Amino acid sequence: MLIKKINKISAAIAIAAFSITNVNAQQLKVPAPSPLQTLKQAFALDNITIEYSRPSVKGRVVFGDVVPFGKVWRTGANASTKITFGEDVTVEGKPVAAGTYAIYSIPNKDSWEIMLYKDLTLGGNVADYKAENEVLKFQVKPTALTAKVETFTINVANVTSNTCAIELAWDKTSVAFNVSADIESKIMKNIDATMSKDARPYYQAASYYYENSKDLAKATEWINKAVEQNPKAYWVMLLKAKILLKAKDKKGALAAAEQTVVLAKEEQDDAYVKMAENLIAEAKK
Repeated sequence: MLIKKINKISAAIAIAAFSITNVNAQQLKVPAPSPLQTLKQAFALDNITIEYSRPSVKGRVVFGDVVPFGKVWRTGANASTKITFGEDVTVEGKPVAAGTYAIYSIPNKDSWEIMLYKDLTLGGNVADYKAENEVLKFQVKPTALTAKVETFTINVANVTSNTCAIELAWDKTSVAFNVSADIESKIMKNIDATMSKDARPYYQAASYYYENSKDLAKATEWINKAVEQNPKAYWVMLLKAKILLKAKDKKGALAAAEQTVVLAKEEQDDAYVKMAENLIAEAKK
């Protein structure tokens, strides 16, 4: 009787120990061989977000072996690589609606096909890849890199107010595709609507007109209003100098730049003093 009771207790202890070991094993955290990365880039009037897993070369031959030529590749590891456009864009000259898409590709030695794909759950099950789920398909030329990229990398490069390039690089190969956004009409409409109100952002509107070579007479009118609103703002005065110089009013630009130096020195902002002095030198040419 006592022996049976001891045996039952021993069995219970063994089961409990096994259960604890299982729980601890399930909680063990180790680095992922292809770690996940989320990249968010402010672009145009919204964002581009990319989520992907990053495999490494690890001494292997990547393209033509690990990633076979002529076959659909998930363009990363693990789950589908996803790209989210926060607004309508144009990809390689073709319209793409705002939304999230999987990126698939077909690498070849001299050219790549890149596809934006509707099904975000396909992952590496490329045997089930369906052409009807393609939102867009286009070709790009690969570039041979002189330095090896050990870990697969996607980057948003060459960012301007309305254009950028999505770059993919791994091992000694890189490809890129171009993205653009038609924000001109949206911004102009927003400026017109905003400038009709009482609290008018004259500085921001003048800055946009200056940066994008719009009507400089209108930009001058707005920057003068901005100076009236905040006469001690040396950054506003510097923008006035830039606008006037761009409008070929060197005398006015010189006066505004000299006033910028005075205001910036009062606030001990050496960077703006230097920028204003550079503009003075340019205006005196």
